[in-house]
Amino acid sequence: MFSAADLPDTIAVFPLPGALLLPRARLPLHIFEPRYLAMLDDALKTKSRLIGMVQPLANPGPRGTGLHVIGCAGRVTQFSETDDGRYMITLTGISRFRVRSEVDGFAPYRRCEVDWGGFESDLGPTEHDPAFDRQCFLDLLARYFAALDLSTDWETLKEAEDELLVNSLSMLLDFEVEDKQALLEAPSLSTRRETLITLMEFALRGGAAEDLIQ
Repeated sequence: MFSAADLPDTIAVFPLPGALLLPRARLPLHIFEPRYLAMLDDALKTKSRLIGMVQPLANPGPRGTGLHVIGCAGRVTQFSETDDGRYMITLTGISRFRVRSEVDGFAPYRRCEVDWGGFESDLGPTEHDPAFDRQCFLDLLARYFAALDLSTDWETLKEAEDELLVNSLSMLLDFEVEDKQALLEAPSLSTRRETLITLMEFALRGGAAEDLIQ
C-alpha cells in the first residue's frame, strides 16, 4: 500500500479526454504512440511506476497547462507487449492530485509538478456509502441501459461493493469530459454516487433517449 511519503513531487501525465481513473479502481489502456511508449518505459524504471491520468481542457486559455487541475495517478500493475511493439497496460488508481505546473525537459511526453494534499483518503481503505439505496440505483441503471441499448452482467453488479459499483460505472459510462471531471472531483463516494445519479437522470430526460422511456 502506498503512503504519502511514497508519492513523488513530479509525475508523467497522460492527457486523455474521457478516460477516468479513480482511487483503487483499474483502468486498462492501449499504449502505441512513441511518446507514450517512452513514458511507460520510464515509469517502469521507477519504484512507484506512477502515471498521472488527467483530462485536457476543452477550451484552454493562452496561459497554463491546458489541463484540468485535478487528475488521478495510477500504478502500472499489469503490462504485456504485442508482436508489433504496442503495450496493453492496467493502471490501478492510487491517489488524486492537483497540477501545480508543467515541467520543461527533454522527455517527449508531459510531466507536471503535483500536489497530493487534500486527497489523503484516497490512500486509505475501501470507501462505503451508508445512504446508498442500491435497489433504487439499480432500477435507474436498468432504465438507463435500456434507453441506450446497453447490456451488462446484472448479477455481478448486484453483488459488487458500493465503491466498486459506483466507481466502475463512473469510469465506464459514456459521459462528456466535464461530467467525467465532476465525478473525479467528487469529495466522497456518496457525492460521486449522487453525481452519477444526476447524470443518468439528465440523460434519460433529454436527447434521443427521451422517446425510449416514455
